[in-house]
Amino acid sequence: MSQEQVAVTAAEPATDGRRARGDRSRRAVLDRAVQVASVQGLDGLTFGSLAQAAPVNKSGIAGLFGSKEGLQVAAVARAREVFRQAVVLPARDGDPGLPMLWRTVLAWCAYSADRVFEGGCFFRTAGAELDARAPGPVRDAVVTALRDWDAYLARLVRDAVARGELGDGTDVDQLVFVIDGALDRADLASLLLDDAAAYDRARAAVRAVLLAAGASQGLLREPGAS
Repeated sequence: MSQEQVAVTAAEPATDGRRARGDRSRRAVLDRAVQVASVQGLDGLTFGSLAQAAPVNKSGIAGLFGSKEGLQVAAVARAREVFRQAVVLPARDGDPGLPMLWRTVLAWCAYSADRVFEGGCFFRTAGAELDARAPGPVRDAVVTALRDWDAYLARLVRDAVARGELGDGTDVDQLVFVIDGALDRADLASLLLDDAAAYDRARAAVRAVLLAAGASQGLLREPGAS
């Protein structure tokens, strides 16, 4: 092996170690950033405030994300990962079709009620903050996340229709709109109005619209029901 090859080989572990440390630092900052943003909004993110809560100094955070906008876009991406782990993946364990759609609704209620994000649903907070803003990278990232969520719900509804668990004439977009509305209202009512029954009301509202669309009561079990 040549001296040059030896030098390259020796440098690789150091490079890998720096990359791993950088990845850990980035994750630590983003894990705190999504919590702050869920309470204070994405505009509430600053390098200085995050440096007080994460094991990275202000200049280190600037080096990781480049700008406040870069941090905000990265926070939205991290929030999507957290949401997927909390809502989407748990609901995939079980029968497909309508049961999966219903499990997704239950998982969303648990995600909000358990305060996976300190401020409730990250995307409801971000949507309310940015809905009247001009298009830009941060707003676009939130819009994409919300549209992808609606598209995912629509896919679950269509699968239930294809399996005969919902009526052939089901208006998919309307059903998704009602489900979204019930879940968002539950998050708001729980946080702002301290309504302990908000999630029960949301599940009841979604169940009612699914039954009206032809769902079988037996496929819409409450949490803990046998």
